[in-house]
Amino acid sequence: MVRQNLVIWSTSAGRRSAPSSGPRRRRRRARTGRILVLLGLVRLARAIRPRWRPLLAGTVLTATGLIFRHSLLGIGYFPGVGFLLVALFTPGEPEPGQAQLEQDLAVYSTQAERADIEATLNRYPDSVTGELRDILARQSAASASRPGLGPIRHPAVPGGG
Repeated sequence: MVRQNLVIWSTSAGRRSAPSSGPRRRRRRARTGRILVLLGLVRLARAIRPRWRPLLAGTVLTATGLIFRHSLLGIGYFPGVGFLLVALFTPGEPEPGQAQLEQDLAVYSTQAERADIEATLNRYPDSVTGELRDILARQSAASASRPGLGPIRHPAVPGGG
């Protein structure tokens, strides 16, 4: 009597699997993928500046709406365009160092003080002092638009009102 080795080609050959295990597994993987994408977008939104958050939301919603335009997810197109418009018309906030610079330059509020700082700035080229001149011009225009209220002073600046 000759004995031959038995070869098993598939471990599930003797068992019956549920017919929905394939689609169920795909749905679970799709749900996990959506959660991972959402977590990535949340981390990205925290990392970017507040001004760019509507741009990110608008881009994601508009792209999703365009990709899935023939399904229920296509409705995301319209809010996405709204977020893009909000991002377009949102003014930029000053750089972190620029806010401190504006506070420091707010001290020069009288005409004599302005003339003194202008004389100092005239010693240097516009490429170096352009940002300072822009800030002083904005502050001067803001104080001119408030004739009865006097110069704008920041509360954190010594001598401010």
